Amino acid sequence: MTQPLSGRRVLVVEDESLVAMLLETILEDMDCIPVGPASNIDDGEALARDTENLDAALLDVNVAGRQVFPVAEVLKARGVPFVFSTGYGEGGLPEEWRGQPTIQKPFTEAAIRDALMKAMGVAQA
Repeated sequence: MTQPLSGRRVLVVEDESLVAMLLETILEDMDCIPVGPASNIDDGEALARDTENLDAALLDVNVAGRQVFPVAEVLKARGVPFVFSTGYGEGGLPEEWRGQPTIQKPFTEAAIRDALMKAMGVAQA
């Protein structure tokens, strides 16, 4: 059975290297192609703006002391769906970003898969 997310290119913006490695492993297990990871906002913005064929993104809300929303703006303008990850859950997001798929840390592979599928509008197999 092919994975529903097989071949999808997913940008990772995460400043904690262990978490970034975990996300890469989880994405690879789902047959996704990790892009990045970017460990700061500037790199995240550059990847979000310049990477062709991005299918989705996983964005840590707090990256090296800065909020990830400039990266989210670039993705939103390009029509690329994204998922926020935060220790505070959706309630920790500013009002304008609520309703965006959000996973709470610590997360599971299933939570990431479900959130990405929801963000991309992919039906559960």
